Amino acid sequence: MPAPRVPHIMTLADLTVPQINKVITHAHYQRATSLPWLAPATRLSKDADDKKKEQPKRMPSQSLFNKSIALLFNKRSTRTRVSAETASVLLGGRALFLGREDIQLGVNETVRDSARVIGGFCQGIFARVGEQAEIDELAQYSPVPVLNALSDLWHPTQILADILTLHDHAHLFTDSPPPPPSKRINPPAPLPPLTIAWVGDSNNILHDMLVSYPRLGHKLRVATPGKEEYQCPRLVRERVEGLGIEIGKEEGKGPGQIFWTEDPREAVKGADVVVTDTWVSMGQEEQKAQRLRDFAGYQVTEALCREGGAKDNWKFMHCLPRKGEEVDDEVFYGPRSLVFPESDNRKWTIMALFDLLFGKWELHPEQLYKLEKKMASKSESTTEDSQ
Repeated sequence: MPAPRVPHIMTLADLTVPQINKVITHAHYQRATSLPWLAPATRLSKDADDKKKEQPKRMPSQSLFNKSIALLFNKRSTRTRVSAETASVLLGGRALFLGREDIQLGVNETVRDSARVIGGFCQGIFARVGEQAEIDELAQYSPVPVLNALSDLWHPTQILADILTLHDHAHLFTDSPPPPPSKRINPPAPLPPLTIAWVGDSNNILHDMLVSYPRLGHKLRVATPGKEEYQCPRLVRERVEGLGIEIGKEEGKGPGQIFWTEDPREAVKGADVVVTDTWVSMGQEEQKAQRLRDFAGYQVTEALCREGGAKDNWKFMHCLPRKGEEVDDEVFYGPRSLVFPESDNRKWTIMALFDLLFGKWELHPEQLYKLEKKMASKSESTTEDSQ
């Protein structure tokens, strides 16, 4: 048999809906099995009866046992770096942080050569870069899986954490009470179809929202300023349209469509969830004054969402770090905010990806996935014909 092709993930557009749901379910399970191991150790001895009642701890997957994951970071990071390093430990492996000043990448050595060298030492590369072309070249020449930790176009690990967070809080969007505590590990709570509003720049966070939420059955309403630089880039639009999703100025009647406007009040109409992010990304500091002028009126507040007609129980999400002009303290620190559970879930979704992609090579991008299914089907047909 030929050697399996190396799987890489640049964006959630690379994964099918069943694959996305598989990552979410796996993250939910890995969190449930990991948390008991992270709890403080009890110093007091328990009597025999108490010990009999204790449920034995399940081990998280150890698919990275004795394996090393390269964290190739050209940009600063808090959540992505810390979650990747701690997730690797739980999976039995080790993460090696390789910053811009630590290795020869792009200085005295080409990206192609660095990909081969690092892939010869490590079993996966988690890369946080600038331009998408950088990570595309890494993946092209790497002998081990490459996972996008962030590029200028995509941020898949953040949106997976957001999706898990919405499942965790599914009861907030229905009339059902929160699920009772259980010793069993139940599947994630199903989500009703939601209306999710984005108010801000067309950046890498939004781009992975565009290729995921509509396919999962949710409506997406987007507000960005009217200037061309704040609109969806051509490469992203092509991926969106290639998935059968439409972006339009007319309001869609059902899930699977994206409504785009310049008016943040229009965007939050009927919203269950309101999301924003920084208006000035790393590398755009010189544009800060102009960008703040362009985004005047975009700050997420109670008043904005009330005037726009968001649902009474709307919730707020932000990938962090947060600046005050994007959302006020009342919303950010108030009962609507899911930002810190969202941050916590970065660890569990990254852990799921590391296990399934780096440890087990189970997540093949969509086109390769379809090809392999087709080849497997052909092989079965040939076998049946020969019998």
